[in-house]
Amino acid sequence: MNTKLLSSLEFLPYFTIEAVKQLLDAESLADGSVQTALYRWMKTGQVIALKKGVYMTRRFYDLHRADAEFAPMVSAILIPQSYLSLTYVLQRFGVISDVTYPITGITLKQTRVITNTLGTYTFHNIKASLYLGYTTAEYMGIPISQATIAKALFDFLYLRPLMGSLRLPAYNLAEDLRLNLDDFSESDRLAFEGFVETSQSKKMDLILRHLRSTVWQH
Repeated sequence: MNTKLLSSLEFLPYFTIEAVKQLLDAESLADGSVQTALYRWMKTGQVIALKKGVYMTRRFYDLHRADAEFAPMVSAILIPQSYLSLTYVLQRFGVISDVTYPITGITLKQTRVITNTLGTYTFHNIKASLYLGYTTAEYMGIPISQATIAKALFDFLYLRPLMGSLRLPAYNLAEDLRLNLDDFSESDRLAFEGFVETSQSKKMDLILRHLRSTVWQH
């Protein structure tokens, strides 16, 4: 379990104990010896634990951490059945611009927060009928799914508690939440309306009517 083995892992976005055993070509190798090596590597800072049983070398991190798709890739590794959405995607599109947000995603699994030395990754559950509205691309061989701007806005508003002030004549949701919605294209608005219709949510119907009367009058 020497540095030669560690160097062979430096080109992988992530690895597991099973991957180490395969590289050693020793399926019968005791898990304990692999875990001991991993513990030592983590103690010396050569390996980073992404979550239980999933690791990344410090070398890979140092080489790629500045890449725009690095953090999204880590999110996809943590919960493969998920797509980036909510505040993280809204920020990337410039809909939210005054705060830096952690990585946020949508999953069919239970809502959970995963924190490691690379950051905090929050995944929110949504029902299967609304698990849509995203595109998928690859980075370092890892499929990364990301919501469209319309779906990210829908997810953001759908998962927020309904504010009573929404019914007040002088209230402006976009101003209150600091959402830059003036530049939404017609196709983005139509896509948002489609998600609202699919949701069959009275709350989202109310929000859509409100947005039409405030920021989307034309």
